[in-house]
Amino acid sequence: MVIGAGIVGAASAFHAAARGADVLVLERRRAPASLTTAVAAGGYRLQLEHREELELVRPTLALLEAFGERTQQSRFDPRLRPAGYLWLTADPETAERQRALVERQRAWGVDGVELLDRAALDARFPWVAPSVLQARFRQQDGLLDPRAIALGLLVRIPLALGVTVTGFEAPGGRLAAVATDRGRVACERAVIACGPLSGRVAELAGVTLPVQAVRRQRVVLWDAPELPAGAPMTIDEDTTTHFRPIPGGAFLLHPDAEEPAAEPTETVPADPDFAPRLLDPASPVAMARAVPAWEQVWRGSAQWAVQAGQYTMTPDQRPLIGETEVAGLYVNTGYCGHGVMAGPGGGELLAGLLDGEAPAGRNPFRLDRRFHRATQAF
Repeated sequence: MVIGAGIVGAASAFHAAARGADVLVLERRRAPASLTTAVAAGGYRLQLEHREELELVRPTLALLEAFGERTQQSRFDPRLRPAGYLWLTADPETAERQRALVERQRAWGVDGVELLDRAALDARFPWVAPSVLQARFRQQDGLLDPRAIALGLLVRIPLALGVTVTGFEAPGGRLAAVATDRGRVACERAVIACGPLSGRVAELAGVTLPVQAVRRQRVVLWDAPELPAGAPMTIDEDTTTHFRPIPGGAFLLHPDAEEPAAEPTETVPADPDFAPRLLDPASPVAMARAVPAWEQVWRGSAQWAVQAGQYTMTPDQRPLIGETEVAGLYVNTGYCGHGVMAGPGGGELLAGLLDGEAPAGRNPFRLDRRFHRATQAF
């Protein structure tokens, strides 16, 4: 039993079924992948800060590169587009950290990572602000379609929509059944993959997860011809404000490190003032700081809307993948905004834990690990 039909739940179900398990997915909502997956930015990258997470993204990309063959369907296409990831900085200290990170990434076997000085930026990305000193860039990183991936993974998986889990039966501390508003379903193993609602579902079994829900918002802009054509995913590393192109416009985002934890909810309120905060050149987190074309967008006639979802955050900003103290009850959650690019790899790891192929003690994402609080925000 997999509880949750977002991209993480879909991947958990897909990989378990591929290993021979009989799988059923339960989803509270009326459509799969319609909560956090539906408002994800849709990027993937190997320019990561932690090697452990890199080892989740690599199998994700291997799956997506052979998606039709692996899922045995042609309806849903992940639309991998190596548009590149460009990280900009105007701060000398951040530039030094960039250099150190690129060295680590290359040592981890990540190819194609470049450090671009001012001259290289002028030649390749002339629309970058003159204040930018340096950038790191990898052309092979890029964009994808999160919801199409989830739907493709679920094509051959039994799926029950509009079903709410109400409890767990675990006599003697071992899972025997999942209780729902449609009745009791016996099962030997269940996986909680409910994104920001995972903690609440786990509490039904008496399990406390070290997760918090934090609001993340994005501005969806359309009719914005002022933006540079063919731009990659572009991040102002000094503020974490970033944008990615979409047809006729862009997604504009800023994962605010000061955003407080909130109650997990399926209805996340969006703040209309979030858009001017990123668009007004006078704002300290405006995208125009690093890409002046955004000042013209602010002065132009582009239309926009603000959407909101929730990240599922853990203290060390690494996911929770593994068995809980209730035997047979597993979780796959807490991706801290990286569920799209790391979730399919995490689902593969989870499937290995379910059938015993992956030793639980060697799993760096197990629930009983020692947590070291992270400070990164993106």
